Amino acid sequence: MGHRLSKIYTRTGDQGTTGLGDGSRVEKDDLRVEAYGTTDELNSTLGMVLAEPTVPADLRHWLEEIQHDLFDLGAELCIPGHTVLTAAFVERLEQQIDAMNEHLPPLKEFILPGGNRAASTCHLARTICRRAERRVYTLSKADTINEWGLKYLNRLSDLLFVAARVLARTDNGSEVLWNRERFKSE
Repeated sequence: MGHRLSKIYTRTGDQGTTGLGDGSRVEKDDLRVEAYGTTDELNSTLGMVLAEPTVPADLRHWLEEIQHDLFDLGAELCIPGHTVLTAAFVERLEQQIDAMNEHLPPLKEFILPGGNRAASTCHLARTICRRAERRVYTLSKADTINEWGLKYLNRLSDLLFVAARVLARTDNGSEVLWNRERFKSE
């Protein structure tokens, strides 16, 4: 196993740089740091979803697995040239999406983030996932990355949308639908 942190602060970043996993140093706003930092933010937000007691056991299991995947993706982004994610990771997300979606009613209207705290937090995770995807895409234009990380984030945002739909229905709740007619006069 690699190095373990025995001292949390190092003072090496006090001048606006940070160390990558390969030992190189870059500025804290480097595209790579933005990409793995946003991925870490997404992982933390999934932790908030998982802190909700209303998350069904099967979804809880999937989200915990996804947290591990996101940690692997963060490692890929932090260590140039390192790869972990493969097509199998993306296929697993697609299978999970299909399994959740088959029990949901067809989508006929746009959905607003809301319904309950678990669903709302899952929608927040979805939007952070989209931002992570944008950051990783920007990095991919400047440096070589594992293509499966970008595909994974794209599929994950879809999964989080479907998961938010599932969570909105917990405890006899419902989704909040966009009311396109709210300003039309009668």
